[in-house]
Amino acid sequence: MMDTTWELLYQRALDAVRPHEVSAHIFVGSVGAAVLTKGGAVYTGICIDTSSSLGMCAERNALSTMLTQGEYEVAKVCAVYKDGSVMPPCGACREFMMQLGKGAADIEVLVNNEGKAVPLVKLMPEYPY
Repeated sequence: MMDTTWELLYQRALDAVRPHEVSAHIFVGSVGAAVLTKGGAVYTGICIDTSSSLGMCAERNALSTMLTQGEYEVAKVCAVYKDGSVMPPCGACREFMMQLGKGAADIEVLVNNEGKAVPLVKLMPEYPY
C-alpha cells in the first residue's frame, strides 16, 4: 500500500496522462511523471514520442521543468503509464537523475503499484561514483 506522499505523486502523474497525436510524427502523453523536490515542490511531465530519437520521457520532462524553475534536488520520482501501471524509469532517465549530483543516489523511485520504492542507486548497481 502506498503512503500519502506516493499517492499524491501517483495521482499527479496519472492526471498528466492525456494520450494524443500532435502530428503525424509526434504522439504525447501516454506516460505521466511527477517529481517531488527536497524543497517540497511537485513538477509533472509527459512523454513525447517522435518518429525520430528527439522524444523525451515523462521523467526527464518533469525534471527539465524542475531545473527551469531553479530546483536541483529530487526527493521522489513516480511515472505512470496510461493504464495506471507504475513504470520504473528507463536507463536514460536513471542516468540523468544520477548526474544531478550530491544525494542523487538516494532519490526514491516508485517501482510498482503496491507502493514499493527503492533508492535510485539500487536501479544502478554498477554505477561509478
